[in-house]
Amino acid sequence: MRLVIHDNYDQVSEWAAKYVRRRIISFNPGPDKYFTIGLPTGSTPLGMYRKLIEFHKAGKLSFKYVKTFNMDEYVALPREHPESYHSFMWENFFKHIDIQPENAHLLDGNAADLEKECVDYEIKITEAGGIRLFIGGIGPDGHIAFNEPGSSLVSRTRVKTLAQETIQANARFFGNDLSKVPKQALTVGVGTVMDADEVMILITGAHKAFALHKAIEEGVNHMWTVSAFQQHPRAIFLCDEDATMELRVRTVKYFKGLMQIHNKLVEEPGVVKVD
Repeated sequence: MRLVIHDNYDQVSEWAAKYVRRRIISFNPGPDKYFTIGLPTGSTPLGMYRKLIEFHKAGKLSFKYVKTFNMDEYVALPREHPESYHSFMWENFFKHIDIQPENAHLLDGNAADLEKECVDYEIKITEAGGIRLFIGGIGPDGHIAFNEPGSSLVSRTRVKTLAQETIQANARFFGNDLSKVPKQALTVGVGTVMDADEVMILITGAHKAFALHKAIEEGVNHMWTVSAFQQHPRAIFLCDEDATMELRVRTVKYFKGLMQIHNKLVEEPGVVKVD
């Protein structure tokens, strides 16, 4: 497990984007060899998406041979609704890059058979060769995707009822009207994300500090689902200084001492070997 600590949100976003660029280019994708990546929504990854768009427009990165799988989607919210994750991804990322629409996979929260939709999503991931890199964010209660506290740490893609804390946190996107916030969502499971070759978790802000502490300094606990990634062989927790406020001083000191090594992971391809 790596903990990569930067001073602020912008530095976190840039490092994350450079890491994604590095992994895609090093993979050398082509028509018979697609790079597969799992993607999150929410405010945390927006800076990373902006930087990836910048790389693409500068001719430094192509998504032509990339397949994406998003983490989650609300149930019964029309896909054209401005707060659907389908709308979020197309407005903030997909429409600005050269990804083929059929390669951008999102769960359908309006499917006639939601259980089948979840099973089919897992099949699509398997048929794509699995996820090379899964990127996620977390909530203040340590949930990843919509794997709320108490979720099974070996769970797969499924329908999930949202916790009241999550509904309240998302109300700001629905005019602070709790009645308009969807109460269910489709989400990949913790086990689904754990199956990825690599996992990178983005954690920024003081309001996520206790969750980061629970994620890396205490034991694996299904009440803090992000803690499961302590056991992933190639997990990166990427955070800003504010998110370290609840960590032990020696934890922060130890990982900051590794930043020279961590920064080699995002050098231009051909400069240093990642693995």
